[in-house]
Parts: sequence; structure tokens; C-alpha cells
Amino acid sequence: MISQSLHDLWFGFGVAFQLHNLMWSFFGVLVGNLIGVLPGMGALSAISILLPLTYVMQPVPAILMLAGIFYGSQYGGAIGAILLNLPSHPPHAVTCLDGYPLTRQGKGGTALGITMICSFFAASVGIIVMIFASPLLVEIAFKFGPTEIFSIMLLGLLAGATMSRGSPLKGVAMTLFGLLCGCVGTDVNTGTIRFSFGLIDLSDGLELVAISMGLFGVADFLMSANRMAAISTNTKLRVRDMRPSKAEMKEAFLPMVRGTLVGTLFGAMPGTGPTITTFVSYALERKISRTPEKFGTGMIAGVASPEASSHSKTQVDFIPTMSLGIPGDAVMALILGALLIQGIQPGPQLITEHPDIFWGLIASFWIGNLLLMVLNVPLIGVWVKLLQVPYRYLFPSALFFIAVGVYSTQNSLFQIWEVLAFGVIGAILMWLEFSVAPILLGFVLGPMVEENFRRALLLSRGDMMIFLDRPISAWFVGASFLLIALQIGAHVRRVLRRRKDAQVVQPA
Repeated sequence: MISQSLHDLWFGFGVAFQLHNLMWSFFGVLVGNLIGVLPGMGALSAISILLPLTYVMQPVPAILMLAGIFYGSQYGGAIGAILLNLPSHPPHAVTCLDGYPLTRQGKGGTALGITMICSFFAASVGIIVMIFASPLLVEIAFKFGPTEIFSIMLLGLLAGATMSRGSPLKGVAMTLFGLLCGCVGTDVNTGTIRFSFGLIDLSDGLELVAISMGLFGVADFLMSANRMAAISTNTKLRVRDMRPSKAEMKEAFLPMVRGTLVGTLFGAMPGTGPTITTFVSYALERKISRTPEKFGTGMIAGVASPEASSHSKTQVDFIPTMSLGIPGDAVMALILGALLIQGIQPGPQLITEHPDIFWGLIASFWIGNLLLMVLNVPLIGVWVKLLQVPYRYLFPSALFFIAVGVYSTQNSLFQIWEVLAFGVIGAILMWLEFSVAPILLGFVLGPMVEENFRRALLLSRGDMMIFLDRPISAWFVGASFLLIALQIGAHVRRVLRRRKDAQVVQPA
């Protein structure tokens, strides 16, 4: 079995190293990396723009190019999130929480270096999983029905609601606000338009890119509108600043491993997008950390774990897409469409009927990730030089790119107004010391939680015990109740400590 897989992988490298395939893979990585840096222009926009190009291409270079855009934009999105607090791809919203504070401390190069190392490590693990564990992961994926998916997303919501700094109640409130935003639009079960206030533009719901750009990009700009200096005048432009110290690598190693495992697990589950993966990995690191209060102030673990989970999921996402024909998110749906355009039907027979595509794609992952490392080392000076731009120039320029990027997703001016509205809302919430990250998590998971909850109740004819009768679902429900109990216990201890401290300082 192993020897056959290695033989097939060797065949895949032969396909990927063919000159025209290698050039298209490099083109995809380059375009994805550059577009990923631009606010609002993530992998979805890039692949949508270049998808017509695949009509006149051979199947192998077409898929290699689209895959290169996908994981190239992952690293490009991390650059914008770390240096400018602009998540061009929603999963990188979590990276903003600690990546941008590191930049403000003059450690932007270190954060990018750790991101590069974590991305390559996680991608390599994801590739190995694709090679040897695809049949097992596909079997596990079949065990996740609407009941199990609802339970795991419930746990993700609770973990995300309590991951923010400050009061957990504020985190829960922001998550509920995100869930409410996710209810806007047409109900998939009844076809009823909800919470649209008579606006036809809201019939399809709020736009994820607009919300993430508003809450993280525009809100930060509004909070810092009077700042005239550059973001960080202490940031150095040397390539060696990307090399983390031994202490920093030691701090990042275990979060990198845990994030990789989280991304691998979620990558095998069809229908779970990359955003929940990064939020869950960040929440996990914050829960097990000895200093959870420092998250959001520039913790290396807060960058290493989400980025590792994002890249491992990016690779493993191809398993349900190629083997089952079930895309994990909108980007995977586009790549699935590209396969169908080429007359290739994804499914269990893809490996045997089109080995050049499957094994060439796997080999190109390693080649593409190496190209990313080589490409970004000389470009680090360009990325970090963005920090030397005075804020009075950077502010309007970034807003312009945000407007162009958001408009390009659906050619709608209404979405630009969405960005502005959520930018103002985000600025007000930040001024009131509310964390805005749980809003995005609630918005992403809300529709999927509702849909799977209703499907599960339809299957059980309204019997709520279905969530406890199925073992996998029961385990996640139990973990959710345990998390609630831990939060209540922590709150009670804080209240008792405050009363004790008040009694100590009270004069006799």
C-alpha cells in the first residue's frame, strides 16, 4: 500500500515537473500571493476572474493553476492581516488579533517568518494525509450527518464566543449579533426573505467579505484616523528579520502542531469552511494557554496555530472535493466547477481514471509551497515597506482597494455601503471594548447551524434526543456543556475574588 502510494507520488512529480505544468503552477502561486495581499481580493475573486482562462487549457495545468491561486492567496492574505490588519480572506481575521499587534511592536517580519514556516509545515502534513489517509478520512466524513455537524458547530460557536479578551458575556453578545446577521436573507427551507427591511439587495443576505473588511479594516482605520505617522517606524527591512529566534520557534512549535491537527480534522469534513477552522484553533490555544489574557496583544501562538490550521485544511480540503465531489467552501466549489468544465467527474473513480490530475496535483502542492517560500523571501522588503507609508496616504489607498475588492465580488455598490456600515459598527464596538471577531464567527456558522439543526429535527420528527442518541453528536454536546460549566465556574471565582479584595481594602 505504502510502496504503491510512493510510486504514484513519484509519477505525480513527473507530471508536475513538466515545463508547462510547472509554469502554470508558478503563475497561479504568484497571482494568488499578490492578489491575496490586496484588501478584499481573496482566492475567490482571483479564481473567479481567471476561471474563463481554463476553458482553453488542458485539464492538468488548469487545475494546477487554480490550486496554486488557492494556497498562494492563503499566505498573501496573512501578509495583509499581519502588516495592515486587513484580512483579504475571512479566515485571516483571526490572524489580525495577534499578528497586527506584533507588527505594532516592530515584529512584523518575525510574524511573517513564523507564518511561512507554519504554512509549509502544515501544508506538508496535509499533503501526507492526502496521500496515505484519504480512504480513512473519506470514511470518517461519511459518519458526519446534520446531527454531528450541528453539534460540532455548536461547540465552535461556544468556543469562539469565549475566546475574546474581556468579559465572556461580551463575547457571547457579539456571537449572537453575528448569528442575527447570518439570518438576513432568504431562508433556504421556506424561501421566506427575513430581516431585509424591504431592500432587495439583502435578499441574498449580507456579504462575508464586506463584513470582514468593515469590522477589521475600516473600523481600525476609523479608530486611527487622526494618526499621521507610519504604522511602525521601528520595523526593519532586512530579510534576516524574518528568521525567528529559538525561543520564538519553541513558543510557536506546539501551537503549530495543534493547529495542523485541527485543520486536518476539519478538512476531512465536507461543508465546513476554513473560517471555523482558524477560529477553533485560536480558541483552543487561548483555552490551554497559561496566560490567556495576553492573547490579542501580540502572542506568537495566536499567529502560528490559526495559520497552520488554515494551510493544513487548504490541502486536506481537496479530499472531499476530489473524492466525494463535495466542496468544503466557495473556492472549492469553483475548483469543482473547473473539473466539471473539463469533462472530469469528481468521485472515488477520479484517482484511477485520471491519475495524472490527482497525483500531479498532490506533487504540485509541495512544489508550489516551496515556490511560495522562495518568492516571499525577496519580497519581504516590499511587504514591510508598506509600514513606512504615512497613514494619510495609506488610509485612502487601502479604502480604495477595499472598495474595489468588495465591488468586484458581485459588482454591487450596495456592498460598499455594507462595508461602511460595518466599519462604523466595528469602530463603535471597539471603542466600547467589545471584541468584533466573534461577530464574524457567528455570521459564518449561523446559517449552517440553523440548517443542520432543522434537518436533524426533520429526520427525528422533532425529537431533540437525536443529539444525544448519536455517539459523535453526544460527545460534542457534552463538550459544549463542559465549556459552559467552566466559564460559569471561572466567572464565579472572579466575583468571589473581587468581593474578597473589596473586603481587604475596606477601612476598619
